[in-house]
Amino acid sequence: MRGFWVMLKKELRMFFVSPVAFVVLALVMVLNGFAFRAALAILESAPSEGSIVTWTFQPQWFWLSYFFVFPLLTMRSFAEERRLGTFETLFTAPVRAWQVVAAKFMAAWLIYALLWLPSFINFRIAHWVTAGMVELPAGTMGGSYIILMAMGMFNLAMGVFASSLTRNQIVAAILSFTLSLTHFMLGVFVMVIGRKLSDSIVDIVAYFASAEHIRIFTSGLIDTRPLIYYTSLTLLFLSFTHQVVEFRRWKP
Repeated sequence: MRGFWVMLKKELRMFFVSPVAFVVLALVMVLNGFAFRAALAILESAPSEGSIVTWTFQPQWFWLSYFFVFPLLTMRSFAEERRLGTFETLFTAPVRAWQVVAAKFMAAWLIYALLWLPSFINFRIAHWVTAGMVELPAGTMGGSYIILMAMGMFNLAMGVFASSLTRNQIVAAILSFTLSLTHFMLGVFVMVIGRKLSDSIVDIVAYFASAEHIRIFTSGLIDTRPLIYYTSLTLLFLSFTHQVVEFRRWKP
C-alpha cells in the first residue's frame, strides 16, 4: 500500500501545480453560481414545494454542463504520461499497475469532491443571511451530495479509462465526455420509453436512468440501488483500465 500512497500524493501535487486546477475550479464555481441564482429566482417568483437545494441540482441543463468537469480532471491521467515518455519509467519504481490506476482515480475523485465545497458554503450562507427562511432539508442536502459523489465516481472511472487508451489529451477528453454524456442521455431516452410500458418495466429502467437517480436523491430519498449500480460500473471501468495499463506496460 505504500506505493499507492506515494502515487496518490504525487498525483495531487501535480494537479494543484498545473493551470488545469484553476480552470476546473473556475468552471465549477461559475456553474454553481448560475445554478444557485436560478434556484433563488424560482423560489422568489412563486411558492414552491422544492427547496433551494432541489432547484439547484435538479435542472437537466445543470447536469448536461456538469459533464465537462470529468474530461478536465482525467484527460492527463495516462495520456500525459505516454506523451512525455514517463509511462515506462513509472513502473521502474516498486509499484503495481493496480496501485497506479487506483491512485490516479482516487486523486481525481478527491479533487472532484473538493470542487463541491463552494456550493455547500453557498447554501449555508443563504441559510444564515435569511435567518433560516431558506430551508436546507438534511435529506435533500445529503441525497444531492451522495448522488454527486456516486455519479462522479463512475464518470471519473470512465475518464481514467479513456485516458489510458491514447497519448493525446484532447482525444482522451472527447472520449470521456462522449462516454459520460451518452450514458446520461441513454438513461433519459430509456425513461421516456419506459413510461409507456408496465410498472415492472419502469422499475427496471429506473435502475439505469441517471436522470431518475438525480430526481430521487435531490428530493431527499436515499435509494441504495443506484449506489450499487455506480459502484459496480466504477469497478468495471477501473478493471478495464488496469488491463489496458498492464498490456501497455509489457508491450514491446
